[in-house]
Amino acid sequence: MNESSPDAPQHAAGTRADVVVLGGGLAGLTLALQLRRQQPALSVMVIERRAHPVREAAHKVGESTVEIGAHYFAEVLGLREHLETEQVRKYGLRYFFTDRRYDVHACNELGVSRLLPTPSWQLDRGRFENFLGDRARALGADFRDGAVVRGLELAEDGGEHAVSFEQDGRSHTVRARWVVDASGRAGLIKRKLGLAEANAHDANAVWWRVDGHFDLDAWSDDPDWRSRFRPAERWKSTNHMCGPGYWFWLIPLASDSHSLGIVCDAKMHPLDTMNTHAKAMDWLRRHQPRVAEAVDKPEHALQDFLFMRHFSHGCKQVFSGHRWALTGEAGVFLDPFYSPGSDFIAISNTYVCELIRLDLAGEPVAPYAEIFQQLYFSFYENTLSLYQDQYPIFGHPQVMPIKVLWDYAYYWSLLAPLFFSGRQSSLPVLARLRPAFEAGRALNLAMQALLRDWGTRDPEPALDGARAYDQFQVDWCREMNGSLTDVLDDAAYIERTQRRVAQMRQLAAEVLAVARAAFPDLDDHGLGALTAGHDPDARAPMLPAHWFAAEAVA
Repeated sequence: MNESSPDAPQHAAGTRADVVVLGGGLAGLTLALQLRRQQPALSVMVIERRAHPVREAAHKVGESTVEIGAHYFAEVLGLREHLETEQVRKYGLRYFFTDRRYDVHACNELGVSRLLPTPSWQLDRGRFENFLGDRARALGADFRDGAVVRGLELAEDGGEHAVSFEQDGRSHTVRARWVVDASGRAGLIKRKLGLAEANAHDANAVWWRVDGHFDLDAWSDDPDWRSRFRPAERWKSTNHMCGPGYWFWLIPLASDSHSLGIVCDAKMHPLDTMNTHAKAMDWLRRHQPRVAEAVDKPEHALQDFLFMRHFSHGCKQVFSGHRWALTGEAGVFLDPFYSPGSDFIAISNTYVCELIRLDLAGEPVAPYAEIFQQLYFSFYENTLSLYQDQYPIFGHPQVMPIKVLWDYAYYWSLLAPLFFSGRQSSLPVLARLRPAFEAGRALNLAMQALLRDWGTRDPEPALDGARAYDQFQVDWCREMNGSLTDVLDDAAYIERTQRRVAQMRQLAAEVLAVARAAFPDLDDHGLGALTAGHDPDARAPMLPAHWFAAEAVA
């Protein structure tokens, strides 16, 4: 990709821009960078309420990245050097099933002992957004920090939009061909046009930052605890402490801070039991006593505290043929359990860039806006199914490892390769992929229902000793993850996608067999028909048998 220089041609500041981005957080600044890298002739203005530089460990969620978001930052935007030198290289997502247990060493744990091939990072959001702001200016974007949007006029007659804002006590108006709302939950365009839309995933969150890092490897003197995932350093993972109806996160930040948070089903854990720091600590002492003991030490001074009710939301429209768009949390937001926030910023920003490119090339934008929106909403709805109505089984020490394994397979088979390959806007390829994506969707919906029934049928299974579920030791996990960066022609890519869906079908058949062995009358929700014809002896098993042997394997 070509990059522009600071002295690239720009329109007069504060009078006109090709694109005005409302909001200079993660979504807005990365969009500005992507536009300037891919279309250097574009004039881009970013209007951000907060003054820069912001403090490190900024009070925002979205610190953990997974494959799509990490690839977007490192490769699409060319920021790998910053990520490698100024952020924390992540040791994957890690899960502990430890509700009301102090002896974490005696509980089931799922993670990796070694790094999988495709990297991801933990983001200190303050440090990262300061870097993004500097980078945007270096690439010629007109980044207006400490500026507040006061008015917004969206043209529907083909004319230019107008944005009024205030900065340093002075009023300005900028006219633009495109306006993109990246203002987060302020939702400037969403509020103006009445686009807000609730979804059925009713969850709340509280979170805070503290000084210092937590060494999870020191939480027990049991020799197995220290050795079973060696050489992994647990503290570098996005750690999930899971229980019925909730999970608690621990995310290390490069500024020698740790991010902590409770995410919960609103019906099972009311927000008013945790909406102050004192209440949150009391809740933690009940549900995660070992974590509470580590957190409640004077060296981990409190930096901030925030809570959010009903954080997951939809949106009626995100892309318009009238040359406006919404990206990031200004549009839709899912759930942080699998850290998809940066993924969906990457996907929506890429669609916005493609719409603007088509517009400048003289193509009619409205048909593409409709198609891209349908695709984006389908990605959102399919990913939402991983979380919606699933929180009651989050603490299940046997079902949840299978669910996590399945959810990874679904992500690595379909959505992640689509983004990595640069084909999310390739309509001819997407048309050929449609049967595979529809088959994957059907398998996933049936699987989520099966797992939910299985987990709620046996909510408190007896443990036969701590199990170490090491995904690095699962061959297909390493292969799927590592192949994300493969460069394939269309025919090979489509063939591989079809093969991945066949693997999903095989995995689904194996999970169904294990579930039916436990509960023969369990409703399969159509999974039997979807996996009909699968020969369990035709291929090597995908579900690691030793994970579910009669005796625990450390």
